[in-house]
Amino acid sequence: MNTSARRRLTAAILTVVTVTAGATACSSAEGGTSTKAADSGTYTIWDPYPQFDKASSWAKLLDDCGSEAGVKIKRTAFDTSDLTNKALLAAQQDNSADVLIVDNPVVSTLAEAGVLTTTDDNELDTSKVDPNLLAAGQSGGKTYGTPIGANTLALYYNKEVLKKAGVDIASVKDWKSLTAALAKVKKAGKKGITFSAIGTEEGSFQFLPWFWGSGAQLTALDSDQAVSALSLWKDWLGKGYAPNSVINNTQTTSWQEFASGDYAFAENGTWQLANAEKAGFEYGVIPVPGASGGDAAAPTGGEFVTIPAQGDTGRYATSQKLVSCLTSSQNLLETDTTLSYVAPTGEVQDKQVAANPGLKPWVDAVKAAKGRTSDDLGTKYPKISEQLWKAVQSALSGSASPKDALGSAQSAVK
Repeated sequence: MNTSARRRLTAAILTVVTVTAGATACSSAEGGTSTKAADSGTYTIWDPYPQFDKASSWAKLLDDCGSEAGVKIKRTAFDTSDLTNKALLAAQQDNSADVLIVDNPVVSTLAEAGVLTTTDDNELDTSKVDPNLLAAGQSGGKTYGTPIGANTLALYYNKEVLKKAGVDIASVKDWKSLTAALAKVKKAGKKGITFSAIGTEEGSFQFLPWFWGSGAQLTALDSDQAVSALSLWKDWLGKGYAPNSVINNTQTTSWQEFASGDYAFAENGTWQLANAEKAGFEYGVIPVPGASGGDAAAPTGGEFVTIPAQGDTGRYATSQKLVSCLTSSQNLLETDTTLSYVAPTGEVQDKQVAANPGLKPWVDAVKAAKGRTSDDLGTKYPKISEQLWKAVQSALSGSASPKDALGSAQSAVK
């Protein structure tokens, strides 16, 4: 690793900001840092799935892919937040894993630090991956890895609450019709919509569909479109269509509010599908509508499978075989079903919908989704996101108008 690369890596270690959206619930990691075995017949894989033990289907898949490539697999699982730092430190010590699976917003951080190889280097085929999902792993015109799956946000709705309020879900097509539906629900004595606006990445994650749905761009936080999105949320609180608790809500506590059965809508993700089945009432799902109609772009969650830079470049060929096996159409179907993810390819998405028609709204939402670090934002995103969630907090708490809050956010980013 040359001096310039080491300098970038050291800077990344000092400044890394882990961006997670709570898309998957992870417990503590099993085991400590795994060092790469000296034996060339053993390949190391680090992943953020400590909830899957050695007896799980996921662990078996890793072993099977190793057998197919003619090598043994040494796997270590970390919490998502811990994995980024471990990957940076391992690269500094020239001791990176052979295959690294990381949260998609982290890819640009690792790429700019020189930790990851490009698909040009490792010859990984990403031709079948949906371009909007692949974009989350692209920086400076280069691609670093391939998505293993994606989740995103949409609107869950309580069918009984809407029926009693006289709302036809088919009428909800844009912000105006959604707000009209919330007004009817409130008039009928029920509650409108709940979401997470907490002052963390979760708050930004949940605000982005409305922000992007207005036509706003993350490079201009104070645009008229951005102000309209924040004004929408502010107006909902002011009219009692959304509870003041959203200011402190995580995505988990927001879901708990919806699960009470009193709310018409909740903005949440694919990871709540199992909980939705246990809620005790009939529900449906629609993509978050854009301001003037259509599906708003929601941010993508999910992980990328990447191949870190190695001193022995001869290892890349086998690492590529491992990644290709893990992300093959046959294996993606089982893995993404286990993770409650939408597959990153149209071929496997079609199989998922055929097996479970209820996934169709989620596939539509993922097709319209967008990576948080897309538009070549890369490592600029964490700072932008922090100012965005601060602006949301300021406006919803009443300490600043949406326009002033977003103006301050844009000035801070600059």
